[in-house]
Amino acid sequence: MTTAISGNTVSVHYVGTFDDGEIFDSSRTRGEPITFQLGSNQVVPGFESAILGMSEGETKSVTLEPEDAYGPIQEDMTTLAPLSAFPEGSGADLVVGSAVYGTNQNGEQMTAIIKEIDESGVTLDFNHPLAGKSLTFKIELVNIQS
Repeated sequence: MTTAISGNTVSVHYVGTFDDGEIFDSSRTRGEPITFQLGSNQVVPGFESAILGMSEGETKSVTLEPEDAYGPIQEDMTTLAPLSAFPEGSGADLVVGSAVYGTNQNGEQMTAIIKEIDESGVTLDFNHPLAGKSLTFKIELVNIQS
């Protein structure tokens, strides 16, 4: 029986949940497995490690700590932006917990979550939304290609 090794292209169905059981993502909801090459850093390290050694049709559940998923929350990934950095009239659109989008000096797209708004400005968090969280994945290895 063939097992998944680094370099294989695999198709995987998964359901990702938080510790409380809330689903944060599911390939099953989309109706299509994800396909990626093992060893190419296309998914978080713990997810890839869980698939290594699995056989087609095999299922497993794995819980990933933040270090093996999207990393711990990094305090240096938050910044205070002046209210003047946002287009005039957008004040009504600035809501704690919502995402804002922009580009950095290199022209790369950036996403931040608004953590706080006050007279000193808008506190933006550039951490990945799943950073600092333990994640559980129910994984089914659908296909292995050499």
